[in-house]
Amino acid sequence: MLFKEIEHCRYDDAHTSWLQASVFAHSVQDFLTPMTWFKSYDSLRLFTIVARHLSFTAAGRELNLTKGAVSYQVKQLEREIGFALFERVHNGIVLTEKGLRLQHVAHQSFTELEREIRALQTQTPDVTTITIGASTYFFSRWLSPRLMDFMAQHPNIRLRLQPIIGLGNLQTDQTDLMIRWGKADWHDLQTEVLFPCPAIATAGPLIAQQIAALGLAKALPNLTLLHDQDGSIAWEDWYNAAGLPYRPKQTSLVIPDPNVRVQAVINGQGIALNDALINDEFGSGRLTQISSVALDQYGYFLAYAKNALANPALNAFHDWILSAVD
Repeated sequence: MLFKEIEHCRYDDAHTSWLQASVFAHSVQDFLTPMTWFKSYDSLRLFTIVARHLSFTAAGRELNLTKGAVSYQVKQLEREIGFALFERVHNGIVLTEKGLRLQHVAHQSFTELEREIRALQTQTPDVTTITIGASTYFFSRWLSPRLMDFMAQHPNIRLRLQPIIGLGNLQTDQTDLMIRWGKADWHDLQTEVLFPCPAIATAGPLIAQQIAALGLAKALPNLTLLHDQDGSIAWEDWYNAAGLPYRPKQTSLVIPDPNVRVQAVINGQGIALNDALINDEFGSGRLTQISSVALDQYGYFLAYAKNALANPALNAFHDWILSAVD
């Protein structure tokens, strides 16, 4: 009798232990298994492209899809996540508040993922590749003469220089860090001043002669303003600083490439805001500064994604280029 009771107790204890172990194993498995309810990452990527263009049609062109196919996928994504991403307005679409938040997180995440994939693709046991984006104007006039110093200090870091036009885009230009000129009124990236480089109004020899003959205030209304990008307010800033009414000719010209813009000014196609990196042109007489008014808030800035400097190679370049400023 006693033996049977002991055996029964052993069975109950063993059975209880097995149940506890089973429950514990399932709990651990549930803990270790990531949430997988969201699976529409292709649609999420499509959403970031639509959000960048704020146009189903433009996104469709980039993706080689019809406008209807893009719109359908966005509606399916909205149905899956349970909230609207866009508001349809009479002249297009705008992001909702939740859509704006999701676009910001998704853009940062996809950028980080693509950067890591590129790093893994190019990684060798001892060499890390980083991609720096800037205009060819900046590369040739400022960065290139200094690069040998970086290469000597960091032989295990391989630089890839990516020319960009205008402000550039980390994702589409496939860059880890960009060097932008402007006044840092950008909110898409982390920014840090590299060095101030005020914007000054410049002209070629022929237009400079016209200004000298007529006076700046009388000559300006008849001159073509060369802009660096659509929607730029740099010239408006300059006119305000100069205390002049901003009434430009309708025949303004947008030339995003700084090298082409400099040459256009030399050729007499108009006047442009340039910076001190054109000192050689000033010295040779090919360009003239037509006013002492300068936009002191303008300069060159480092622009990069949040947490990008966690990459040791990129952080090394970041620290080096700041120290390389004369």
